[in-house]
Amino acid sequence: MFQFTQPQTPLRDAITGAYRLDEVTAVSNLLATLNFDNAQKEQINALARRLITQVRADRSKSSGVDALMQEFSLSSEEGVALMCLAESLLRIPDTATRDRLIQDKLSDGDWKSHVGNSPSMFVNAAAWGLVLTGKLTQPTTGGLGSALTRVLQKGGAPFIRAGVNHAMKILGKQFVTGQTIEEALSNGKEREKLGYRFSFDMLGEAAMTAEDADRYYQDYVTAIHAIGKDAKGRGVYDGNGISVKLSAIHPRYFRAQHERVMTELLPRLKALFVLAKEYDIGLNIDAEEANRLELSLDLMEKLVSDPDLQGFNGIGFVVQAYQKRCPYVIDFLIDLARRNNQRLMIRLVKGAYWDSEIKWAQVDGLDGYPVYTRKVHTDVSYLACAQKLLAAQDAIFPQFATHNAQSLATIYEMGKDKDFEFQCLHGMGETLYDQVVGEKNLGRRVRIYAPVGTHKTLLAYLVRRLLENGANSSFVNRIVDEDVSIDELIESPIDIVNATGISPNPLTPPPRRIYGERDNSFGLDLSNEHVLAKLQDNMQAACDIAFEVSSLTAGTVAHQPAHAVLNPADHRDVVGQVSFIDANSIRDVISVSLNAQHAWRTVSPAQRAAMLRRFADLMEEPARMSLLMMVAVREAGKTLLNAIAEVREAIDFCRYYADETERLNLSNPVGTVVAISPWNFPLAIFVGEVVSALAAGNTVVAKPAEQTSLIAHLAVSWLHESGVPTDVLQLVLGAGDVGAALTSDERIDGVIFTGSTDVAKRINKLLAARTDNPVLIAETGGMNAMIVDSTALPEQVCTDVLASAFDSAGQRCSALRILCVQEDIADHMVEMIKGAMDELVVNNPAALSTDVGPVIDAEAQENLLNHINNLKQIAPYHEVAIRSDAPNSTFVAPIMFELKDLSQLKKEVFGPVLHVVRFAAHELDDLIDNINKKGYALTHGIHSRIDSTIEHITDRIEAGNVYINRNIVGAVVGVQPFGGHAMSGTGPKAGGPFYLQRLSNLQQWDTPAVDQAALIHESNLAKVRAVAAKLSLSSEEQSLVETAADNAIRSSLNHASTELAGPTGETNTLSWHAPKAVTIYGGDKAQTLAALAALAVNGTKAYVNPAHALADHADALDGILVVAEQPAADVNDIVVALSAMPASEQVRLAELDGSIRRVIDATNGLDVTRLYHEVSQSYNTTAAGGNASLMASA
Repeated sequence: MFQFTQPQTPLRDAITGAYRLDEVTAVSNLLATLNFDNAQKEQINALARRLITQVRADRSKSSGVDALMQEFSLSSEEGVALMCLAESLLRIPDTATRDRLIQDKLSDGDWKSHVGNSPSMFVNAAAWGLVLTGKLTQPTTGGLGSALTRVLQKGGAPFIRAGVNHAMKILGKQFVTGQTIEEALSNGKEREKLGYRFSFDMLGEAAMTAEDADRYYQDYVTAIHAIGKDAKGRGVYDGNGISVKLSAIHPRYFRAQHERVMTELLPRLKALFVLAKEYDIGLNIDAEEANRLELSLDLMEKLVSDPDLQGFNGIGFVVQAYQKRCPYVIDFLIDLARRNNQRLMIRLVKGAYWDSEIKWAQVDGLDGYPVYTRKVHTDVSYLACAQKLLAAQDAIFPQFATHNAQSLATIYEMGKDKDFEFQCLHGMGETLYDQVVGEKNLGRRVRIYAPVGTHKTLLAYLVRRLLENGANSSFVNRIVDEDVSIDELIESPIDIVNATGISPNPLTPPPRRIYGERDNSFGLDLSNEHVLAKLQDNMQAACDIAFEVSSLTAGTVAHQPAHAVLNPADHRDVVGQVSFIDANSIRDVISVSLNAQHAWRTVSPAQRAAMLRRFADLMEEPARMSLLMMVAVREAGKTLLNAIAEVREAIDFCRYYADETERLNLSNPVGTVVAISPWNFPLAIFVGEVVSALAAGNTVVAKPAEQTSLIAHLAVSWLHESGVPTDVLQLVLGAGDVGAALTSDERIDGVIFTGSTDVAKRINKLLAARTDNPVLIAETGGMNAMIVDSTALPEQVCTDVLASAFDSAGQRCSALRILCVQEDIADHMVEMIKGAMDELVVNNPAALSTDVGPVIDAEAQENLLNHINNLKQIAPYHEVAIRSDAPNSTFVAPIMFELKDLSQLKKEVFGPVLHVVRFAAHELDDLIDNINKKGYALTHGIHSRIDSTIEHITDRIEAGNVYINRNIVGAVVGVQPFGGHAMSGTGPKAGGPFYLQRLSNLQQWDTPAVDQAALIHESNLAKVRAVAAKLSLSSEEQSLVETAADNAIRSSLNHASTELAGPTGETNTLSWHAPKAVTIYGGDKAQTLAALAALAVNGTKAYVNPAHALADHADALDGILVVAEQPAADVNDIVVALSAMPASEQVRLAELDGSIRRVIDATNGLDVTRLYHEVSQSYNTTAAGGNASLMASA
């Protein structure tokens, strides 16, 4: 069933084995190969010193980019603002949004301080080309911000826009040789006369659609013809060449799509090489992300051995020295060339995706990084790899791409009697290489890597260059920094490492240690052949298990006859047999749980935590993780990537809640908790519910969804194995009748439920009929939206939309249902999404190539198809083909509808269905209001480069989790605590600081430390105090009010926030918002004033009925107390009960339409902490092109 490995030779095995090699081992191995005598060292130092001295002398005559990056380094606010501006300005079609972006990025920086600092005319043209006739460079009392505002107020927006646009284009010209290949060839002639040659790069990368790939491919064909004709037979080494990005000419250039790459991309690539051979020009395959490297080697193997390319010396390949695999890749390429009697061009670069590689490894919980964490280690690797290349002159023509004078001098010394060339980037390093090129200098050929394309297409490339060279550790930055001595610059990386020792960068902790003491869950790299082989063997072996499961209870219970569990992707595959419990046995099961309470309560928090951590460790064992993944794929229809994420989330819950119970020292459980979990996250949510209740000291009866009993059975049996007693945790398997029997038993003390809003409300009504205040934590659905303005990067939006809407076949409560696109970019955006949808593979998730699996069962399929077929009658749509040929399955094709407006979408649709609406920029507030009116408040996405727009949306939108410039799914435990309010749930957030406290009997909740202090409404509190002073309260009653006020001020979290530890390249914050209004039930004057004091501190209004004791004082409590009849008061989600509320009133509230009403028992005083809406915000700080802070730390 599981078959996803590729055969490997010993040399290829060595490459894979070094994928995430220990950094100390890797650098030690490299150092052992490098040995220079004193004479060589002196020669290297002298040459490097001479080069640097001359660069500094020529600095003011340079192209300006080096000086520019020195002046506006990425450690400055202005440098980051300019990078963001450069990344997005030129693609924005509408002038209103352009103006907002310019104001957003330029109005806060201290631009005046940069004027006149640099000897470069380019930099001083008007502080980064803000050519505003000097207006912004003149001293003003308010600085540049007020000057910019003044010019805008005087109608100068078109003037400023034109100036900034012009500045961006000037910047673009520094990095791009020409907008067309003909222009680039023409522009390069002067440099060719000096001895330079070019390798042209047709800008445009990461094709999202087949149409993109076709267009980029044609650009390469056109360029090869033009370069070839211009070369006039000068040959591979003496003529200009071209570089090709494979991700540009195929939309699915990934290891998971190996078969498509070899059958579709390979013929295209070969055709380009055959054409290049006809003209005898060089063609290099550019290096990209680490997870594509070994796939590109498969392509190289085919190309180099192809008879049609025999004898062609122009086959080129780029290797990255920052990758730990680099030396092993070179060994393979040398062997490949010799086996086929070829000579390959190998370009050695340091690498351009370092920050991304670090982030991906952290996000995925991998066992190390594929790259070095210190730049000096990369420099050592570069020299070791250069030496290896120079030693294989028969098989390799080396091309050394570096802007580092020390690296250049070392390679010049190593290669004195060898054949090779240097390379540099267009717009950078010419002042260095002008001293190298030609016979009058060092007599070495220098090839310029020269991007070709329009200003619009250069954005991703441009920002990567700015990042690389604006980072403080970059040689390009430091070479022009007079504060850095030449002695420091010419120091050999070998000497540096020998002096300081070899150690990974402490600022870049290992991927498993990014949360400090708590381990990040272990992930699997599905681009690693060794990992795939082990996973395949383990999952295949797990398929042989004959599952025959029933409930796990401490007493004897009756069961129904067993039934078969069928794979939703193919009903011919019987996964196992399940026997459901007889619902009449549920009372006995609960009795066991009640009897186990006392003994479990005496188990210390540390002991409970140890059991949870033991269970987490069990799930991480390779064989067990593979078993869980196999069941997730076959029972729940999970893709392999989703199956990994499922297990990892379960592990994270265990470790997070283990830490929490120890931190809070919890030993006051509510009693016996029923945990009812859904089929869409059959392990992660199931485990999260169960272990949270256990961690707090509760006994648990767990009922998983009827469709996913097998994986839940495994989890509970392993929890028992980890030390949880069988009477403390019991598993009951069954359908809705079992859930009803559990929740209607009046002896239970609480319910944790994840599922539909309707069922949550039914449970709430059942519990409301009781007077002992059982706990309900309900996490339900959402009509989740994403708002995309015209500053957003379409390719990024497209990737995030596909992940948010169609991953897990759209069966996530967080999934994207409504995509709102600014009309100025909507046509292009929608067409791109359609094309990208067409590339999705909808098939059996056992295949590595599958992107979208089935929906869970026939009922879900029928509900979805009814919605889809109805909407097809009234809305345009785009639907994906299903590739599965299984005769019986429950697939639903991913589909996108274009709606006229949001009124056409009536309810939550739980599957791979996306609804698109367009909006005009001036309609943003109406759009937000219409989203909020749907009544849900779960997840929301924003794609924008304008900080003020992001802030405006986040302030107005009702959502528990807000995601900025990223997808809106995959919340990570403790990093993005998950959950919503209103119709989306009761709170608290799973994986957040209040969850275990809700499952405990605590008088006052513990509040977390915050980074931003709470907003205290002192004026509101003063009104309450004034009324309290007028009333004839006893001293005891007066003290009650004052104590409540003091406690509320001390513990307030209203608009407070804290930053949570997470992967690099994103900022994750948790903030709290007091509800706008609550309803107060009962209470005398003193009680109510005490509650009002606490609410007033947080800016919350309180509704009371006209008969309430304080109703007559509403005028004095304006803005704090609202007197309203019942219908008006009923709109509030939260009711604060200062007196015992009769069951009949609780049931009435539970039956109201809309949100799940929460009744807060405040008969012994109000703890406002229980009222807050928690808002998790995840901001992808690398969206504008890269991770400036991480780059600066390398």
